[in-house]
Amino acid sequence: MRIPIDTKVPILLGFHEHLNDRDWHFSCGMNAYKVLMDKFHFVSDAFTELHKSYQEAIKNITMRMGAGMAKFICKEVDTIDDYDEYCHYVAGLVGLGLSKLFYASKLENAVPNSFANSMGLFLQKTNIIRDYLEDINEIPKSRMFWPRQIWSNYVDNLEDLKYEENAVKAVQCLNDMVTNALVHVEDCLKYMSALKDRSIFGFCALPQVMAIGTLALCYNNVEVFRGVVKIRHGLAARMSDQTKSMADVYGAFYDFSTLLESKVDKKDPNASLTLKRVNAIKKACMSSGLLNKRGFYVDERQQLYNSALIMLIALLLAVFFAARMVK
Repeated sequence: MRIPIDTKVPILLGFHEHLNDRDWHFSCGMNAYKVLMDKFHFVSDAFTELHKSYQEAIKNITMRMGAGMAKFICKEVDTIDDYDEYCHYVAGLVGLGLSKLFYASKLENAVPNSFANSMGLFLQKTNIIRDYLEDINEIPKSRMFWPRQIWSNYVDNLEDLKYEENAVKAVQCLNDMVTNALVHVEDCLKYMSALKDRSIFGFCALPQVMAIGTLALCYNNVEVFRGVVKIRHGLAARMSDQTKSMADVYGAFYDFSTLLESKVDKKDPNASLTLKRVNAIKKACMSSGLLNKRGFYVDERQQLYNSALIMLIALLLAVFFAARMVK
């Protein structure tokens, strides 16, 4: 955000031309990003070692992505169509590019571009929703990705959502954003169900499972406007360890959709649309016929029971050691 626009736009438009130029250098960013840019010659070396078919796919997607990002530096995200277009450039194209790489490797079949695009859009929209506070507080300038067409129904300015006096409207706007993201789920399920290679499946499936879990956590949750809302480490570890098959994916999407459904307030302006999309996701999962074969379950009651049990054990141990010390 600190790079002047007249410097940034030409770099984005021409970035694809530097992929196999190990002498190209542009120092920017902070922390790990600065290290990446300072050592970009290693990226270039790796790129030139790839097969030509991979290079062509990466270069094409990078060119299109750079052009799209340059476009939105000079353009705000006003409409939902703008929002979808922006997410396409920064994430949907990643889905398309990866699909081209999978196909070029002969490990996977070609898939519809719309499915690959939805894979990227679902992840990107989840990140944009979750990272509202971080983005709006960005220095020197806020990053504003929520579309005006949605947030203007609730507040006058996007940053107004973070103020406590607007909490009710903020949550309604949040629920609107989550409902918008849910439209991509059925495409994502179709994409993942077509994957054949186990390692590619794992690479694609876990982020999607994490995304639906994050949306279920964010939905109707005012904490999105107070701090960072994240899946607990224990649940994330279970998701990583137990998402092994499409049955597990269907199970996770079914359970998290059910959790989200339980949080819908019938008075919410988008309640009926939210429930419609949740029910469509659950129907897709059930119609797969694989729910009874899954190994992953999201059971909040079991998690609460485990937490209570751990607390009880801790208290008993404390009493036991206190008693020993008295003796």
